[in-house]
Amino acid sequence: MTRPSLESRQAFAPPFAEKKRKRPDIIADMLRERMIEAGLQPGDRLPAEWLDPEQLSASRGTVREALKILEFQGMIASKTGPGGGIFARAVAPGEAIQTVTNLFLRAPPSISDIYALRKQLEPELAADAALHLPDKAIDDLQATIRLYEAEPKSADEEYVQRLAELDFHAELSRHAKNPVLGFACGLLLNLLRDLPECREIYQTPNPGLRETGVFYQIELIKAIRSRNPDRARKIMAEHMAEAEAYMLERARLNREAAAVTQRYEP
Repeated sequence: MTRPSLESRQAFAPPFAEKKRKRPDIIADMLRERMIEAGLQPGDRLPAEWLDPEQLSASRGTVREALKILEFQGMIASKTGPGGGIFARAVAPGEAIQTVTNLFLRAPPSISDIYALRKQLEPELAADAALHLPDKAIDDLQATIRLYEAEPKSADEEYVQRLAELDFHAELSRHAKNPVLGFACGLLLNLLRDLPECREIYQTPNPGLRETGVFYQIELIKAIRSRNPDRARKIMAEHMAEAEAYMLERARLNREAAAVTQRYEP
């Protein structure tokens, strides 16, 4: 079975984007295609002829720029000295998630945008866990709850506990049998951690919220241990609905408080 051409893979690019792209970008795509076609694995060396400026119809400087692009994308790593060269590498999921998160920091999605997906995906992640999560991973999941079981002694400690609650969901994401589902859920969690509006909400004291989160997560672990995907899906759906309602209400209150402060500032 033949792979789609580079042009067909770029079908969703902006109109005439190819004409505007610089030569290093085009060469980086060509090299990336060759790596995919050849099935290079992490640690495999890129053949020297692939990088020959004459074969690429480019200057050495242009080829260097193309390699910098691939290195930034996490596709390759360069080594100097004996045995050195250009090698294929694997992008760690966390690294890729952070890169995509950075894309959204300039034009942040709304809390509603994030929860529109979380409400759909997290229940399926919970059902996936009930079906496939190993017993050892369930124990690790339960261990994350211990980080925020106790009453916080300060606002800073409560903030740390709120982030630890997100780690519970991150643990589910890391063990998802469906890697695309796990990646998508991990990205949404990272957005919640990094977006300024969400950080402000997490820094707002709310003692009752911790108890609610612990309740849902304990019930969820029970459903996962009993290998009941329908029950796990239902618990997570309720949890996501309540979490969204809280986040939206807290965001509204924060905006109103900021407006009042701004109005009375000299």
